[in-house]
Amino acid sequence: MRLKTLLAAVTAATLGTGVLAQDPITAGFIYVGPIGDGGWTFEHNEGRLAVEEHFGDKVKTVFQESVPEGADAERAITQMALSGADIIFTTSFGYMDATLAVAEKFPDVKFEHATGFKVAPNVSTYSARFYEGRAVQGHIAGKMTKTNKIGYIASYPIPEVIRGINASYLHAKKANPDVEFSVVWVFTWFDPAKEADAARALIENGVDVVLQHTDSTAPQAAAQEAGGVITFGQASDMIEYAPLPRVSSIIDNWAPYYIDRVQAVMDGTWESVQTWDGIPTGMVKIGEITDAVPADVKAEAEAMIEAIRAGEYHPFTGPINKQDGSVWLAEGEVAGDGDLLGMNFYVEGLTGDIPN
Repeated sequence: MRLKTLLAAVTAATLGTGVLAQDPITAGFIYVGPIGDGGWTFEHNEGRLAVEEHFGDKVKTVFQESVPEGADAERAITQMALSGADIIFTTSFGYMDATLAVAEKFPDVKFEHATGFKVAPNVSTYSARFYEGRAVQGHIAGKMTKTNKIGYIASYPIPEVIRGINASYLHAKKANPDVEFSVVWVFTWFDPAKEADAARALIENGVDVVLQHTDSTAPQAAAQEAGGVITFGQASDMIEYAPLPRVSSIIDNWAPYYIDRVQAVMDGTWESVQTWDGIPTGMVKIGEITDAVPADVKAEAEAMIEAIRAGEYHPFTGPINKQDGSVWLAEGEVAGDGDLLGMNFYVEGLTGDIPN
């Protein structure tokens, strides 16, 4: 009887170990905006949903939306780690230091920080080369403006946003030497009222093309209300405003990356990396260019997309000068990633100062 009891105990323990081994991985997501913002957070959440669909009951996902950058972020990330998350994606630049601080306290949890540059043994960074898409938008904008006035609603003066302004301006200017850019800084990622006010102010000043690096569809609505103004979807397709005012979009495609990184945790192969991908890998997509865009302009934009995809064209190829007229890139010279990642200056032709 004692032998049978011992065998039963060993069998139960073995079965118990098997059950534990099959426990689902928990992947957590910290969002700066609401999942219904129609832009940045919406697309990150689409990536989370793709993880659930891909892995089924092997992975459980959790998320917290509208988490302010700063101390609130550290508390939210800490709580998610305490609740048993195996990997946590923190999806805004302002979460960088909070992510590092929490990661130090939870060395067995994997952390992935979007758009940042600081890493640790259990912290990776990932971002997309949005400037590739903004070059395409700039070309279309320069060709389609009738007033030669283009507006840009900017969020925060970080390198990612400055790169976008510069890429858009350079390609608008190539397409139309008479183009003028007006940049409005709103110091928010998601505030529909502020974004709408910024769009209306630009339109009142004669702008007939509005670009944005903010997350809501409010600028699209303001342009639609004004009439005769074109816009571009930011982070997600914003297709509900097509064919006008939204004539195309930049789409952030996070799903393949999220699936790959969760799989690495499951396989035990996860390691700290820095990822910066774009159009060639599909991390950046260009939404449908509508028939509101003239056929020749559409063809030129599509040719640029294909050249970027093939590695034949880089949006920051010289000659390019800095705003003060000093040479940044010589004829044919391509900007290095280090310069782009730390970009803190406007290119020649842009007016105004970058806020501190």
